[in-house]
Amino acid sequence: MLSKVAVIALDPVAAFELGVLCEVFGTDRSADGFPTYRFDVCSVDGKPVRSRSGFDVVPHADLTPTEDADLVAVPAYGDSGGFPEPVLEALRRAHQRGAYVLSVCSGAFVLGAAGLLDGRECTTHWKYADQLAARHPLARVRCDELYVQDGNLLTGAGTAAGIDACLHLVRQEHGSAIATKLARRMVVPPHRDGGQSQYIEAPIPRTPDAPTLEPVLGWLVSHLDQNLTVDELAARSHMAPRTFARRFRAETGTTPHDWLTNQRILLARRLLEETELGVEAVATRAGFGDAATLRHHFTRRVGTTPHAYRTLFRERV
Repeated sequence: MLSKVAVIALDPVAAFELGVLCEVFGTDRSADGFPTYRFDVCSVDGKPVRSRSGFDVVPHADLTPTEDADLVAVPAYGDSGGFPEPVLEALRRAHQRGAYVLSVCSGAFVLGAAGLLDGRECTTHWKYADQLAARHPLARVRCDELYVQDGNLLTGAGTAAGIDACLHLVRQEHGSAIATKLARRMVVPPHRDGGQSQYIEAPIPRTPDAPTLEPVLGWLVSHLDQNLTVDELAARSHMAPRTFARRFRAETGTTPHDWLTNQRILLARRLLEETELGVEAVATRAGFGDAATLRHHFTRRVGTTPHAYRTLFRERV
């Protein structure tokens, strides 16, 4: 279970990306039923580091907390071309003992310098993707994705995609209910699939705030068990189907089909976690129709079968 988090701040650290990690893992919300973490911001020597915005960040410690952390994270920072060897060694040790290692944006370059990206799938901000691939030719850089998980290695693309990567890890470790509740608390989308393109009109699509589609999206979430077509949704939105499809991508960053499938997968996960319903009943409630269709989409998007997911989740809890 994820309980110890160490964040390595390198000079000059990016304030927003550091703040994302602090917000998700470093804020005590135990009074509201959220899990708590031993959370440490670390620097090489325990001394303050400068932020890109010009103020100093005073860390909790030197690199000592990375030695037993369940998650070691590296936020973005100005790439000077040189990386402190103690940091690279700390990342290697964390990775070798099975801890999660996560980077946000250009933090991926630090993971690359530690040799952790060789032969692994990863991502970074689209602006730096070619540079990352050139510097680390053995890495399989997926330049058009929000975040990528390869084993215990997670890499997030630019800025807000770091939130998606962190919520993905929270969902994986603590379940959909906690991740969705945390997203609601942070006023961000509860789930954006890692494979969603970085190149979207709305970099932080927020379903409740979609100016045109808010009514139909709210209705959809309450009717996921129904067999719905784009033509029917367009009619409900008083739009032509092609106009609806364009507006849907502009406001959510994905297609109606992918959005619906993701929402149905989220519902299926919650039902598997929180109820004793059989897989066939879960498939019906979530709008997949039958267990075979649920298994197909669930395995493709979650990486395991519904039955195995339920077993694994309950073992973690």
